[in-house]
Amino acid sequence: MLELNGTIAEESWFDDDVTPQLFKEELNAGNGDITVWINSPGGDCVAAAQIYNMLTNYSGKVTVKIDGIAASAASVIAMAGDKVLVSPVSMMMIHNPATIAWGDSAEMQKAVAMLDEVKESIINAYEIKTGLDRKKLLKLMDAETWMDANSAVEYGFADEIMQRNTAEDMEIPKVGMTYSRATVTNSLMDKLARKCRIQKQEPKTTADSLMERLDLIKNWR
Repeated sequence: MLELNGTIAEESWFDDDVTPQLFKEELNAGNGDITVWINSPGGDCVAAAQIYNMLTNYSGKVTVKIDGIAASAASVIAMAGDKVLVSPVSMMMIHNPATIAWGDSAEMQKAVAMLDEVKESIINAYEIKTGLDRKKLLKLMDAETWMDANSAVEYGFADEIMQRNTAEDMEIPKVGMTYSRATVTNSLMDKLARKCRIQKQEPKTTADSLMERLDLIKNWR
């Protein structure tokens, strides 16, 4: 059993960092079928690609179990599992790659081109596992999509939902929940726009108009 907890990085800066070198050492320490438990917010996509390739080239069967979160680069590693299981309370998240760039316009264009290529390589891993159309995957990544266990299985990012080890299996709702940051942001902006609209004000009653009404009432007597 291997545990992938913490940030994925090329080099270890903190105690919970997972690097390709550290992962390789643990992977090669044993043999036979393995289970990889994942709880990671993601990190360096190149390091994640290295770990992904280690698992896909592993001679034994690889079972991935997501017990917390497999977000960003960690979701790419999860795609290397021959079988991917998710906890009923776990989450997956996919989004577009990001970087920090500095320099003139030429350097900025290089950074954009690099991100486009990285995105295509990430989609390759998602497409192989899920079988989804690349256009669909592009939209999911553009929207920064969060998936609960049911949605992860529905989209094909996972194969099964882990069951509780009890005498009577707990029935798990089959309703999937997918969260899109773009959709939520647009909905919030629409609500704010409606809330902030200035309503047409009815003309206020003036003192003169009240006096005129009082005079009319007096004349009726």
